[in-house]
Amino acid sequence: MDFADTDSEDELPHGWEVRVTPEGWIYYANHLNQRTKWEHPKTNKRRKVPADLPYGWERLEDDEGRVYYVDHTKKRTTYTDPRLAFATDISSSKDDVIRQRYDASSSTDEILMGYDLSGKVAIVTGASAGIGLETARALSYQGCKVIMACRNMEKTETAIRELQKDRKDARLIAMELNLASLQSVKTFANEFKSTDLPLHMLILNAGVFALPWQLTEDGIERMFATNHVGHFYLTKLLTPILLRSAPARVVVVSSESHRFPATSEPISLEKLNPPATQFWSMVQYNRSKLCNVLFSNELNRRLSGLGVISYSLHPGNMMYTSLPNSYWFYKILFFLARPFTKSMGVERAYANHWLL
Repeated sequence: MDFADTDSEDELPHGWEVRVTPEGWIYYANHLNQRTKWEHPKTNKRRKVPADLPYGWERLEDDEGRVYYVDHTKKRTTYTDPRLAFATDISSSKDDVIRQRYDASSSTDEILMGYDLSGKVAIVTGASAGIGLETARALSYQGCKVIMACRNMEKTETAIRELQKDRKDARLIAMELNLASLQSVKTFANEFKSTDLPLHMLILNAGVFALPWQLTEDGIERMFATNHVGHFYLTKLLTPILLRSAPARVVVVSSESHRFPATSEPISLEKLNPPATQFWSMVQYNRSKLCNVLFSNELNRRLSGLGVISYSLHPGNMMYTSLPNSYWFYKILFFLARPFTKSMGVERAYANHWLL
């Protein structure tokens, strides 16, 4: 079963065949005059594919020495190199920069398509629901071992069983993490260190929204502690592993609302940890998201030269998840906005794009 052509412009003239080098460079063979060329015979474009086969694929030879490919995941075979489905155009510049074709409608599976993440390890906080769960699904389905760092272990184990119904080979591990407790963060970090696993992706996704004022056991306002301080401390404790595993990525899920505090007076420590009389949940959420961005920028400045890159991102406007469930007004607002927001698959694409 071969892949069908999706672009008539790329259809080859009679007598031509597309081939791929082991390194992923596409070239074209003309059986009529026994010549080859790097550029497409009709479009004159140069193209490239990933050097590795997609996750689950194997390259074999039949009795006649012909190469064919086996997809062990979907139990199918083809004589067409599966990497051709993920070809990208090469620019005409001297740097041969690959032009990515991602936009606002791209899904996670489209972005991860063709990547084999076997041997990679990721931690995703807040992975039992919402964007975190979808991120864990997408990464694990590409062969990545995913640590689902969550507060509710029963909910997380249920989520893992559901994901493994579709992919029994998905490598998902539940580990308890309560970001509102610095002791819990430290315990999680120590337990992860004891596994001797590398860490290639640290995805700081967990977050809370519109909670009433409450101090944690550490004396920190609960929303700020969960959204920023817990993630900051977790990253600090895991930085030595990230450095040993380099190249590695830290992805901080922030929000467009990080912009609002920047228009007011500078943030002070007193404002980040306000008393109940000076607390407004939306303002506090905005401040925590601004701290996410500032933290990611500084982390990247310090560690990028050592092979650890940090990104912050806005996952999408009014994304419908469990985030607003703490207050009826926001539940209604998010529900009304749901038809006009992006789907979960598109939302998680924003997070996964920065991992590659």
